[in-house]
Amino acid sequence: EISECLVGSEMCKETAIDLIATDHAPHADYEKAKPLTEAPSGIIGLETSLALGNEALVDTGEFDDAAADLHTMNPAKLYRLDAGYLAENGPADLVLFDPAKEWVPERFYSKSQNSPFLGQKLKGKVEYTICKGKVIFEV
Repeated sequence: EISECLVGSEMCKETAIDLIATDHAPHADYEKAKPLTEAPSGIIGLETSLALGNEALVDTGEFDDAAADLHTMNPAKLYRLDAGYLAENGPADLVLFDPAKEWVPERFYSKSQNSPFLGQKLKGKVEYTICKGKVIFEV
């Protein structure tokens, strides 16, 4: 059971939520410019997911700080990936996230820009992404 990996979090264990993920399948502007019934479904969510989860779950008191497990350890465990944890000689794939930093997304790094969160103030910002020990994204 996925919930087993939520160590030390009674709040998270009592919910029906095992993990949070985004389906990162970006589409080009011309594809999303079609009428709603013809355009590929979905919005860009990868770049706002942690901030939105932070605001909706942690800041409201619905979850404690172990809500990060829903984005990290739990998906890795479900897909049997060697990821989602910190350990000596581990994969060193990290996202450094400042839960207090406010920001306004004006443009996304992804191909598409279709999001209701463009121009909206969010709380919680990814500052660095580290892959195999190397910084690949830095604000």
